[in-house]
Amino acid sequence: MKRVLFFLGQLNDRDVEWMIHNGSKLDLPVGYTLINKGESIDSLFIVLSGQLSVYADNRHGESIAKLEAGEIVGEMSFLESRPPSVSVVVTQPSVVYHISRDTISTRMATNPEFRSNFYYALALFLSNRLRKTTDQLGYGNPEEEDMIDTNVLDGVAQAGSRFGQILHRFSEV
Repeated sequence: MKRVLFFLGQLNDRDVEWMIHNGSKLDLPVGYTLINKGESIDSLFIVLSGQLSVYADNRHGESIAKLEAGEIVGEMSFLESRPPSVSVVVTQPSVVYHISRDTISTRMATNPEFRSNFYYALALFLSNRLRKTTDQLGYGNPEEEDMIDTNVLDGVAQAGSRFGQILHRFSEV
């Protein structure tokens, strides 16, 4: 859950409201493949409920990560315009919010503040994910695991209510 808070905490209320009105909800059954390794995707996803598993290959061998409510999916392909390097499969009935790359790009082209906030939010999200991965590999500093930059903390407080807005809009509360 913490990761979506990093992301939404950097956007303003107007931008979150815009995202709510310009994205949509997907109800996904168990076994549905949301992302196929090597196949381009055109959307950014936020998991609202359920569980998805990340696999290093398309054969769905051993899961390398579990994704639950509050996780963002597809952000690396969004940033790099490259096909994903993993597959993501639904392991429990799930609901995800999705918004297309074209919709976000159009907003960025007309709103420099949104563009700046959006990319900063993704940078914070990816930084947090990298720190967690580094910790899991045994190279991190366990004392710093739950530390949050005070500049980010202010936005995180508002982000909880913003995520609640998204959940409420798509009836996932």
